[in-house]
Amino acid sequence: MTMEYESNSWIWDGLYYYPHFFGGLMLTAALLGVSTSYFGGIGVFSLPHLWSDCFHKKKCGKKKRVRVYMDGCFDLMHYGHANALRQAKALGDELVVGVVSDEEIIANKGPPVLSMEERLALVSGLKWVDEVIANAPYAITEQFMNRLFNEHKIDYIIHGDDPCLLPDGTDAYALAKKVGRYKQIKRTEGVSSTDIVGRILSSMEDTKACEDHNNASLPRDPLRAIQSKDAHLSQFLPTSRRIVQFSNCKGPGPNARVVYIDGAFDLFHAGHVEILKKARQLGDFLLVGIYTDQIVSEHRGSYHPIMHLHERSLSVLACRYVDEVIIGAPWEVTKDMITTFNICLVVHGTVSETNTPLTGQSDPYEVAKSMGIFQLLESPKSITTTSVAQRIIANHEAYMKRNAKKAVSEKKYYEQKMFVSGD
Repeated sequence: MTMEYESNSWIWDGLYYYPHFFGGLMLTAALLGVSTSYFGGIGVFSLPHLWSDCFHKKKCGKKKRVRVYMDGCFDLMHYGHANALRQAKALGDELVVGVVSDEEIIANKGPPVLSMEERLALVSGLKWVDEVIANAPYAITEQFMNRLFNEHKIDYIIHGDDPCLLPDGTDAYALAKKVGRYKQIKRTEGVSSTDIVGRILSSMEDTKACEDHNNASLPRDPLRAIQSKDAHLSQFLPTSRRIVQFSNCKGPGPNARVVYIDGAFDLFHAGHVEILKKARQLGDFLLVGIYTDQIVSEHRGSYHPIMHLHERSLSVLACRYVDEVIIGAPWEVTKDMITTFNICLVVHGTVSETNTPLTGQSDPYEVAKSMGIFQLLESPKSITTTSVAQRIIANHEAYMKRNAKKAVSEKKYYEQKMFVSGD
């Protein structure tokens, strides 16, 4: 029975791939008085074999998947990095990402804030990334380019429209452009790692000025304090389209186990990725609540958050373990909120910012605990937003020097900036 089915499978293939043509062939055969079973025979005109080969090739001739490569330092990973990788993925079927080594970053840009392990965790945690190459070179050399093409089967190398120059002033992607295997995406405006370092260093200076004021008799100029803070505010202009691009656009199923976790998720880091991964494993749908800027500021100080609400929301949405976010979640998880989102489990990590709660404030998870749906998760990593900021502050001279150098190229880019199509 099996052999008989296989010997006639070309007929069914024909009906599937060429229904109109094959129908016409059968009709012609019928008009000529030839039984359709005739076409299943062996050795007749060799027509069955001819068509069988044709249809078999059609069925097996799958379209080659396009593999694209994009590299970067991905230090202080932010939504601009995520959006670049989202655009890169849209230019192919599979996205391979190269994470530049610590040594290469030091040689070309200055000391990285995050370790290779932390940067790999962040890149691997993005929903658009399929593969990661650790310790990639800063410049695309001929040797590495051939490795990409031959070993990793890369079709195109991708980079943003902003120039990437080596210390000697040459284009880091010149070779890829020369061989016609280069494609360009649009840079995400309003954020950069340099900008974030600037925000942290600015908050450090303002905090120090505030401390000096407390020990001085002269009043501090409030207008100057506001101007200092405003100088490093985000220039990102959020749009509904960008949020949709980052969103999964899917809700939980009727019987899905919805897990809820909340937080500031400021300076999105490897610790955030790992705790979100752990939370997602406890259910079918992970809902993440992201505190408002006001709530974060009340609990961590006036110079927090470093990234504003929409920036933090996009960083969380880009994580592969996140299904949905609440943009501007309340501090307390209420009964109404649990019912509205059909939350089955509320979780919180053991590692968080050490700032003490406001005086007289109740436990934000009191309702969830009383319902028996709260669980404390052991945080896989000890890293926090504060610890990342402290790395920069502890080595602030090196980062100020790095930022000053980068500011020159940034200024030149914006002076020569032209509209680039893309999203």
